[in-house]
Amino acid sequence: MLTGAGCFKQFSMVSEGGFYRGGTQKLETRRETMKIFDSHCHLDDPSFDNDLDDVIRRAHAADVWAMMQVGIDLYTSRKGLAIAQRFDNVYASVGLHPHGAKSGSEETIATLGALAQDPRVKAWGEIGLDFNRMHSPRIDQERWFVRQLDAGEAAGLPMIFHERDSEGRFLQLLISNWGPHRKGVVHCFSGTDDELDAYLSMGLHIGITGILTVKTRGETLRRMVRRIPAELLLVETDAPYLTPTPERNKFRRNEPAFVRTVLFKLAEIRQVSAEEMASATWNNTCRLFHITAE
Repeated sequence: MLTGAGCFKQFSMVSEGGFYRGGTQKLETRRETMKIFDSHCHLDDPSFDNDLDDVIRRAHAADVWAMMQVGIDLYTSRKGLAIAQRFDNVYASVGLHPHGAKSGSEETIATLGALAQDPRVKAWGEIGLDFNRMHSPRIDQERWFVRQLDAGEAAGLPMIFHERDSEGRFLQLLISNWGPHRKGVVHCFSGTDDELDAYLSMGLHIGITGILTVKTRGETLRRMVRRIPAELLLVETDAPYLTPTPERNKFRRNEPAFVRTVLFKLAEIRQVSAEEMASATWNNTCRLFHITAE
């Protein structure tokens, strides 16, 4: 099993090439150059149903040694956990996304909590507020966001946060319900300078996606990532969404292998080597999600 911390135990390296077997998947030996952790992806998405083995193989070939499969409701949390149980280098989270908050219930939270007892589950989320598309009423989003803050803490898990167009309400609820033992990551950060300052003051990690590579949309983010402390940075794909440039010009679907492009761009902006950035984000991710050596 891939372990670390940051993931201290490494695969034995004996050859240039690497391969990986079907069935209960185990990554085989290969020469190590760097290790990258895709801290947020959705391998449960139906677009991966027919070629998931190849997706994992391509990720490994691109030095993506671990992936966090993120749940957004009961169905995807169950499916994601099954994927994590199948692949040694995939971990899982459970949670109810704000889009699905209208279907939330105490039974849902209890079931997610039961799933969270599995050792392959390393986080609770993604949870939060999304006032952009309003798939669920605001009152439901806020209720189940706050309730899941407590549920995630009760499960002893760090949290994966989603925020979009909440006009400060997400941060307001987060601050008023924050505690000294709560940890988490703001997934796909694209907020303001003030929001970033608030997140950093709370010790939250910041997840950086392929938006960083997009010429116009990523301009503000490219400025802001320069001032995020190195120990709070994570890289992610949000696959199958948010494909980085230049892959977005060739592929309709994002996948974990492409997180390498995000990492290289982040290293370029912060003027460090890709190897240094890979090591930092790898260690940060393993530490946040309590992925430790056996």
